[in-house]
Amino acid sequence: MAYSTTTGRRRAAGFTLIELLVVMAIIAALTAFVAPGYLKQTDRAKETVLRHNLNTLRQSIDDYRADHGRNPDSLDTLVENRYLREVPLDPLTGKRGSWISQTGEIGGVANVKSGAKGRALDGSVYENW
Repeated sequence: MAYSTTTGRRRAAGFTLIELLVVMAIIAALTAFVAPGYLKQTDRAKETVLRHNLNTLRQSIDDYRADHGRNPDSLDTLVENRYLREVPLDPLTGKRGSWISQTGEIGGVANVKSGAKGRALDGSVYENW
């Protein structure tokens, strides 16, 4: 037991209100430094998935063109002919139908771009990817 030498009473164990407030302020300050970096990670992950999905779509279009000698009529043609299991999701729009198909010189879908608006973390425009 801890006894005070002057009064002979036991001192109560615990923290004062000021000590608790100081600790809470330190935790809040550290959280304020970490939170922006953490929130950017989700945006960075979505951009990575978008790049991967665009790469997969473009590779499927190239494979179709190599096999058939022409571009596919639509992205659904790639699914019907089993070049894709399904049209991938655009992670920024949350939709499968927001892809922008670009027609080639010989017709059909020659390229595909994202229909997402806005800019990436590196400053580039999503529509130009």
